[in-house]
Amino acid sequence: MTLPSDYAARVYAGVLGKMIGVYLGRPFEGWTHERIMAELGPIQYYVHERLGMPLIVTDDDLSGTFTFLRALPDHGHRRDLTAAEIGETWLNYIIEGRTVLWWGGLGNSTEHTAFLRLKAGIEPPASGSIALNSRVVAEQIGAQIFIDGWGMVAPGNPEFAADLARRAACVSHDGEAIYGAQVLAAMEALAFVEPDLNRLLDTAIALIPRDSIIYRLIADIREWHGQDADWQTTRARIAAQYGYDRYGGNCHIVPNHALIILSLLYGADDFQRSLMIVNSCGWDTDCNSGNVGCLLGIKNGLAGIEDGPDWRGPLADRLYLPTADGGRAITDAVAETLHVVNAGRALAGVAPLAPKGGARFHWELPGAVQGFQVEQRPGTGATLWLENTTGHSRRGEHSLALHFRHLAPGCPARVATPTFIPPDARTMPGYRLLASPTLYAGQTVSAGLSADGTNTRPVHCRLFTGLYDADDRVVRRYGPDVVLGAGEWQALSWRVEDTGGAPIAGVGVELNADGRAGGCVYLDYLTWDGCPDVELGHPGGTGDMWRRAWVDAVDQLEINPREPYRLVQNRGTGLLIQGTREWQDYRVSADLTPHLVQAAGIGARVQGLRRYYALLLCADGVLRLIKALHGTRELAAVPFPWAQGQTYRLTLQVAGAHLSVWVDDEPVLEVGDNDQPLAGGGVALLCEEGRMAAGPVRVQPAMR
Repeated sequence: MTLPSDYAARVYAGVLGKMIGVYLGRPFEGWTHERIMAELGPIQYYVHERLGMPLIVTDDDLSGTFTFLRALPDHGHRRDLTAAEIGETWLNYIIEGRTVLWWGGLGNSTEHTAFLRLKAGIEPPASGSIALNSRVVAEQIGAQIFIDGWGMVAPGNPEFAADLARRAACVSHDGEAIYGAQVLAAMEALAFVEPDLNRLLDTAIALIPRDSIIYRLIADIREWHGQDADWQTTRARIAAQYGYDRYGGNCHIVPNHALIILSLLYGADDFQRSLMIVNSCGWDTDCNSGNVGCLLGIKNGLAGIEDGPDWRGPLADRLYLPTADGGRAITDAVAETLHVVNAGRALAGVAPLAPKGGARFHWELPGAVQGFQVEQRPGTGATLWLENTTGHSRRGEHSLALHFRHLAPGCPARVATPTFIPPDARTMPGYRLLASPTLYAGQTVSAGLSADGTNTRPVHCRLFTGLYDADDRVVRRYGPDVVLGAGEWQALSWRVEDTGGAPIAGVGVELNADGRAGGCVYLDYLTWDGCPDVELGHPGGTGDMWRRAWVDAVDQLEINPREPYRLVQNRGTGLLIQGTREWQDYRVSADLTPHLVQAAGIGARVQGLRRYYALLLCADGVLRLIKALHGTRELAAVPFPWAQGQTYRLTLQVAGAHLSVWVDDEPVLEVGDNDQPLAGGGVALLCEEGRMAAGPVRVQPAMR
């Protein structure tokens, strides 16, 4: 498979189009056409402020799209990836009742129904089948909502995209829902190489049954488009022939797929007009709008998005993906683009992209700001604004320009990006934002900066973090001060000091000057690496952000002065998870007090609910070191009779493929794992069927 030369930029446009569409349609999701026109009028631009809602929110459409695609890297980027493996991905990343899906109950929510089937051991396609779940449940909209990634990893290959879409869709859906998903995935794949919309449609419908409802409705809408003078006339025909009164359930695919086709035909390749039509039509606005935005983003590129109002500015690339892999919850459009692109490259047998040596923030895609925004400080007089610009980079082609005016002593200017739940996202309607910080004490932040040659004065630059203190106020910690003269380049480096257990909310750069100054500083890259050196416990005070730094996948979590963490799990295994995939070689330790429990322990290199190493005190009096990956396997075990209510200090070290175990600081086990070793991940407390308590969790570099 040959990749388009502009593959990354087109995927980026598709990801942005998806985000814009979802954020645009989210505030009035489920409204009728009549209500939208009466209360809002045609949807020409974001309306969240008019409805008193935030723009950047957690949303199932985005979470599912970018989470389910992780089946590819998690299973070796195989072209023969199975539906069962995609189902396994659901069970690894979805926290029941809390993330990704609408938890409407068995027989009511299609995805919740499928999740329960998967959890009960029923594999796809049975898990999403009409035979098991009924036609009305199996033919709802979800498969179409989550399908865009499968089109983007198969550029120019609509047949492969449609096949991937079928495998992904059948985890939770059947019948017309699969056909609609296949049509969109095929169109998106072909859109990388084919600009004509009618050819996209012709190719896509050839891949689904001619006697299907989706096939017929596309033919009908194309015919009506040739007859009707305006989109509203055709919308009325759709409502009459393919409306919710004919296709039941909570959100059937047929009416909503019809609105997508309508908006594409009448939108005439215009991004804003197409989104206006699909959103003004009503029904499942954020889902339909997200699919339309993604397809047109791929098809027409970034230029198509920018040929109209400023869609990108308010977004600043920001994206939240709450799953059991909490270290990837605070993300951005560029990061997710690279995940998609590198999956597509792997399927094509091409090496992955790692801009600027794998720097977290690199701004190598046109116009990208990757979540960086100016920290507004009214009354200081300093003015700062951002711009992605070409040049001024030693490691790539782009940099982030920090333009400033009236910089003066005592009037610094700052830019920052979130590394954890930002203050404005602590409460939001709908889905709760479960996340872990991405930056921790002990890690080293580095950045490259250069000063424009026309700067009027030297500029003082320093890295900083904002962290939640014990009462959840954001306080700053600063790195060393570096002075940049006109035209000068400097590398900054700063090892983040101990935060006392306070989670780091953001990272950024502060600019200052000795006298009134104007000019520009260019941020080439900003990244961090190294192992955390941190104690994760209660920092005191009244705040709860330290607790929210843990991704909670246990039935019940209690915090009290005597037991920093009390975990209760009624059935199965619950995990309390923190950290990121970038953590590799480290040791984790905690004081554990098992009570009435089948197993209590600690985890390392945790990549979700079914991918981790764990050291467990088991009810049969055995200390077990296990590996969870495509099932659970015992790596080593020793007899260890333990008593309820007694405290034991467990330590697990992971270094390469070597695992070491201590109990009460005494060495107990050494074992190697050379069979698909887990390369990285966070830490966890684990509780299987019962109650346990744990003291602070300590994470530090591995001892060699």
